[in-house]
Amino acid sequence: MFLHNFKYTLKVLFRSRILIFWTYAFPIIMATFFYMAFSDIENSEKLDIIDIAVVDNEAFNNNFALSQSIKVLSNNDSDGRMFDTRYVTEEEAKNLLENDEITGYILCGENVSVVVNGSGINETIFKSVVEEVSQSGNVAADLMSMEIYKTSANVTDISKSNLSYTMIEFYTLIAMTCLYGGLLGVTAINQNLANMSNNGKRVSVSPIKKGGMVLSSLMAAYIVQVIGIAILFVYTIFALKVDYGNNLLMIVLLSLVGCLAGTSVGVAIAACVKGNENTKTGIIIAYTMLCCFLSGMMGITMKYIVDKNVPFINKINPANMITDGFYSLYYYDTKERFYMNIISLLVFSAVAVLISLGSLRRQKYDSI
Repeated sequence: MFLHNFKYTLKVLFRSRILIFWTYAFPIIMATFFYMAFSDIENSEKLDIIDIAVVDNEAFNNNFALSQSIKVLSNNDSDGRMFDTRYVTEEEAKNLLENDEITGYILCGENVSVVVNGSGINETIFKSVVEEVSQSGNVAADLMSMEIYKTSANVTDISKSNLSYTMIEFYTLIAMTCLYGGLLGVTAINQNLANMSNNGKRVSVSPIKKGGMVLSSLMAAYIVQVIGIAILFVYTIFALKVDYGNNLLMIVLLSLVGCLAGTSVGVAIAACVKGNENTKTGIIIAYTMLCCFLSGMMGITMKYIVDKNVPFINKINPANMITDGFYSLYYYDTKERFYMNIISLLVFSAVAVLISLGSLRRQKYDSI
C-alpha cells in the first residue's frame, strides 16, 4: 500500500499544471528577472572600498586583534582590501561622519563601539566585521591569559572572491524554491484526506497506516521538488552563468535538506488546517513569502534587523536557516555553522511530520 500511494501521488503531482508552474517555471522566471535586474550591481559595488575612521587612542592600540585586523583589511597592497582607514581623534571622527566623508568609526574604551549614521550595506558590513573581530579577540585574550595562545592574529578577506551582492538574491531565491515544495506537500496530503477527495475516502477506509500514508506522500512530493531545484541549478549555472564558487556540493546538500523542510511544512499545513484546498494553498504561499522577506529576499538589511532585534524568529525560520547556511560557507573558515543549519532544518522537518501524524490520527469523520 505504501508503494501504491507513492506512485499515485507522483502521478497526481505531475499532472497538476498549476503545481508544475510554481515548482518548475516560476523559480526560473524569478531567476531571469534577478539576473536582468542585478547583473550590473556586482560590477558597480564589488570593488568599492568602505571609508572608515578609527579613534586613535591607547585602548585601540592595546587591542592587538582589532588593530592588526583593521591594518590588514586596509592594506593598499592586499587583494582583500576592504577599508580606507583614517586614524583620527574622536572629535575629528564625529566631524567626518557628520559630513558623510566616512561610513562610520571605531571607538575603543572599556568596550569596542562602532558608530554609524545609517543601516545600509556598507554600514552592515563594517559593523559585522568589527563585531566578529572583537569576539575573536576576546577568545584570544582568554587563551593568552591561560598561556595557551602563542600565535599572532591575522585576518584575510576571502569572501569577495566567491560571494557577490547578486548571489544574496539567488540564495534567497533557492530558499523560496525549497519552501514552495510546501505546495506539493499540501496536494500530496489533500488527495489522501476523506473530506478533500474521493481517493481520500477510499484511503480512510483502507488498512493503510497514517504513518505510511504521510511518509509515502511526503516522499513523492519531495522527489518532485528535488527535480525542480535541480532544474533551477542547471538553468542558473549553464544559462545565466551564475558562479556558486567552490562550495557547490555543500550548496546542493543544503538545498536538498531545504526541500525536505519545505515539503514537510506543506504536509503539516494540509493535515492541521481545516479548510479547502485554496485556503491551504494561500496559507503556504503567504508563509513562504513571509519567511523569505524576514530572511532578506526583499532587502538584505531586513535579515540583520531581525537577527539583532528578534533573533528567535529567524531561529525557527526555514528560509533563514537555508540562506544563513549559504552565507556561512563564505564568511566562516569552519563548517560548524553550516552543519548547525543542516541539523536545524532536519529537526524542523521532523517536528512538522510529527505534527502532521498527530493531527491526522485525531481526525474522525461522522460519515464518508
